[in-house]
Amino acid sequence: MNTVEAIKQVLLRSGAAWVLWLLAGCLVISVAIIVERCLFYRARDCDLRALTRRLGTRLAERNVAGAIEELGRSSSVAAAIAAAGLELAAGGPAAADKAMQSAAALERRGLERWLAYLGTLGNNAPFIGLFGTVVGVMASFEELGHGAARVAGAAPTQVASQLVMARIAEALVATAVGILVALPAVIAFNYFQRRVASLLAATEVLSNLVLAYLSQPRNPGV
Repeated sequence: MNTVEAIKQVLLRSGAAWVLWLLAGCLVISVAIIVERCLFYRARDCDLRALTRRLGTRLAERNVAGAIEELGRSSSVAAAIAAAGLELAAGGPAAADKAMQSAAALERRGLERWLAYLGTLGNNAPFIGLFGTVVGVMASFEELGHGAARVAGAAPTQVASQLVMARIAEALVATAVGILVALPAVIAFNYFQRRVASLLAATEVLSNLVLAYLSQPRNPGV
């Protein structure tokens, strides 16, 4: 038995059913990630206008501790980054800016968690389904080659056509399932990428406000 024949026998014995189970498992995992990410992003968002107003009031009073406490009441990404800068307010604008850049990089890691899985699944699920289809078509032709001539009551050409069409129709299910799995993953990946960009862009509002406060000349008498 040569290499090609050995590979063919392995594929025929395994069949295409495991491909469908694999795609089903990927779909369950992707749905779980989509739900988790939606809840996570909702929790890390905030009313930016209201938070900016409250923070500005605290900073206008030169109450750094009160500003940090105000930011601590919010679980948003913007608040966490601004609070990191205010914690190093004594070091000046440069130190606060570096602290906020570090906090932003850390927050980005959390925001982008699991997105690579959704992107990879969206790109490759159709190919997994296509692989199942190829295995199914191979099985249909193999069965056709061994059994069509033994079927009685119909012309061999008619039997061949019926067997091939039926088997190919079954095999195409894997491709359809692969596309079905890929669609929500791709849509969610693109949506979440925009959400991450939006949340990180919102942090610039509070970060610039903090740097503006720290850049003001201090009155020694205050």
